[in-house]
Amino acid sequence: MPKDRSPTRIQKKNRAAILDAALEVFSTHGFRGATVDQIAGEAGLSKPNLLYYFPSKEAIFTALLSELLDTWLDPLRELDPEGEPLEEMLAYVQRKLQMSQDFPRESRLFANEIVQGAPRMLEALSTDLKQLVEEKAAVIQGWMDAGKLQPSHPKHLIFSIWSLTQHYADFDVQVRTLMGEEDPFEAAPAFLDTFYRRMLTPTG
Repeated sequence: MPKDRSPTRIQKKNRAAILDAALEVFSTHGFRGATVDQIAGEAGLSKPNLLYYFPSKEAIFTALLSELLDTWLDPLRELDPEGEPLEEMLAYVQRKLQMSQDFPRESRLFANEIVQGAPRMLEALSTDLKQLVEEKAAVIQGWMDAGKLQPSHPKHLIFSIWSLTQHYADFDVQVRTLMGEEDPFEAAPAFLDTFYRRMLTPTG
């Protein structure tokens, strides 16, 4: 899309439609299985019209991942070093679970990219994500050292939270099949609160 002037309302609308369509197609088929034609059809645009905004499938995917990673980091950014440690950790778990409920396609897109070796976002993982995890792991370690949380490995703790919350989005079909008519998000918040509260509450 030309950058010599601010985009019009229609251009903004079309770009948003393309990215939303791409999210649906990529989260369903992965990068390799998705095509520009599929994305254009999902967006209700012609292929030439889509290519006016994004020159390639790679460009669309990169734009999506950039926006996704920034959104995905928000719950961890909100972990407050000045807050009450146990409640901060439990609130983080709930924020991550809520993201899985609200943004399942985004979660699956992120997971697909990681499973493939993160070829289009390895730099971001090595910089933005790594820096944030290092920072918050140090905060968590400080809480543990002060006796405010039960000691454990802070990075593995973060990984476990990602695994237990994003599972509901990444394995949605399996979860809903096994849960039957029960909405998995009805009991999940209380279960995870109890799980991590027992794990992290200091003993003695």
